[in-house]
Order: sequence, then structure tokens, then C-alpha cells
Amino acid sequence: MKNWTDWPADVLAAMRRGIVIPACPLMLDENREFDRRRQKALVQYYLEAGVGGLAVGVHTTQFEIRDVGLYQPVLALAAQQIARFGKKDFVAVAGLAGKTEAARAEAVVARELGYHAGLLSLAAWGGASHDEIITHCRAVAEQIPIIGFYLQPAVGGIELDAEFWRRFALIENVVAIKVACFDRYKTLDVLHGVVAARAEDRITLYTGNDDHIVADLVTPFVIHRDNQPVIARFKGGLLGHWSVWAQKAVGLLQQCHDAVGAGSVPADLLALDSQVTDANAAFFDVANNFAGCISGCHEILRRQGFVDGIWLLDRNENLSPGQGALIDRVCADYPHLNDDAFVAANLSRWLQA
Repeated sequence: MKNWTDWPADVLAAMRRGIVIPACPLMLDENREFDRRRQKALVQYYLEAGVGGLAVGVHTTQFEIRDVGLYQPVLALAAQQIARFGKKDFVAVAGLAGKTEAARAEAVVARELGYHAGLLSLAAWGGASHDEIITHCRAVAEQIPIIGFYLQPAVGGIELDAEFWRRFALIENVVAIKVACFDRYKTLDVLHGVVAARAEDRITLYTGNDDHIVADLVTPFVIHRDNQPVIARFKGGLLGHWSVWAQKAVGLLQQCHDAVGAGSVPADLLALDSQVTDANAAFFDVANNFAGCISGCHEILRRQGFVDGIWLLDRNENLSPGQGALIDRVCADYPHLNDDAFVAANLSRWLQA
């Protein structure tokens, strides 16, 4: 479907309600070849964990899949698993990257495979003007509904101001924005832009700020327009952090929704914000400027048994010095955040399916 207005009503309702959308890692074997069996097991894990969507071909999947011919095969495998599971309101998101011709081609591939939306990376547009980037976004949005993506500069993103986000939000086929700038000020820029465009009802905000997941999900952001306050909220998360411990992420999002609905955020839920952030610091290798962010997530999956080693397309990527010890600590400090028991009870079945 080229337009979000053509989505099934239950898919659109899920997106707007707010769901857990993990950013799906890539499963490789020791020869760094695509491991279809383990990839299927990983997708099945997310489905049975109760997530509401899945993002494939994104940063966590490794952008290098495009260089080795894996973009279509990985997306196709995930799409087949999702279709087989049969959850009617499941939201399938494909990562889109590169300059306009490449991103439009990926959008067509994703749409034909049954993906509902494309998460549009702008990393290739460093140094370009706002006019050039908006023209690019409009061109890609002609092929598939798009989700904006404010990626932090440390992992390839570019800085974008409130005026850019106002213009972006005016694109009619934008259905959501993932804010992953890891910056309070830049997060507010996105919200100001969406509200200024009067798009807060059409565009659903998803946190990608792995450093403040809970805070984003429970905070009423008061943005003024025409001298009147407008309340903007993050409804769900599209997160690399949620590529692990996904079953507990589903419960966490429900806690946040319940608190917002009740109009009162309990102290123990607020306390989870710092705990989740602490865990993320270990997984995402904040101490080394995020160099081991993908490796850290793979390490959790390795410990749970999904893979036997950390094998990424870039042979130079691995855990940073000291990162493993930090992961040891947060796993010990926050056992209530992991879903190890759920994985242990089901992994052998997922691997045999």
C-alpha cells in the first residue's frame, strides 16, 4: 500500500495507540553468512513476546546488508514469519537508506513484500540543504508511508532543527516519527515542528531515545501554538534496545500506558527510567561513543542462546574493552528487566521450526 490511508483499520489503530517495535538484528553464522534458521527463531521470539511491530533493515540490522545482497532476503524472511503468525494488527516496518533512487527502490521492495511503512534514514544527506532533504523525503513517500528518523550523530545521523521537522510533518504520507537523537533539546525540536505543522493527530511519536525510554513514554510535552498549549506524547517505542528483553519491554510499555491513562505516574515506574538507561549504557557502549552498540545487543542474544558468537558483517566490530563487564553488572543489578526464562522455555522450539 502506497498510502497510510489504505492501511487496514486495525494496523493504523495499533500504530496510533503505541506499540513495541524492536529493531531487528541480523543473525549470521561463524562464517558471517546469513543464518536463516536463527533469523527465523529471532523473529518468532519477537512475535511470541507480544510486540506490536518489527523494524527490519534498520541500523540494528546493520546498514551493510545492502552491500552484500541481504536487504531483500532478510526482509522477505521476516515478512513470511509475520504473515504466518497471523496477527492482523501487526505493523511491519522496513528500513530505507541512501540517496533518493536507492531509497525509493528499497521502498518498492518493502511495499511489495507487505511492509506497511519505511523508516527513512537521512544519514546519506550530511551537508545537504533542508530543501534537498525535504524533496528526497517527498519522493520516497510517494512509494510507501514513511516514518521520520532523527538518528543521533554519533552513529551517522545529521542535526535537524524544528523548522525542518515542521516541513517534514507537512508531508501527508508521514505516519510517525522515531526520535532517536539522544538529546532533550533536539527531541523538543521535533515536537515543536510536529505541533507547528498541526500534525500531532496524524503523526504518531515513537521514542528511539534509548537513554530516556520511560521518561519519553510518560511525559506530557506541553508545546504552545497560537498562544494555546498543545499536549504532545510519545505513544510507543521503535528501539534497538528493545531488540533484547522484548517480552519485558511489552510489559513496560503497558505500564506506561496505564500510568498515562490514570493520570498519575508512580515512583517505581519513574525509577525504571534510570535502570533501563543504565542497562542501555552497557548494551550500547556509551563509554566508547556507541562503538559497540550492535555488538552489545548481540551479546545479550548470545547469552540467551540465539547465536553462538558475535558475528557482524563488519569484522572489526565487537564488544569494546570493558563492555562485557558492564553487561555482567547490569544483568546482575536488574534481573527484573530480562526475559531469560521466557527465552529458555521456548528457544529450542523456535530453532526447530
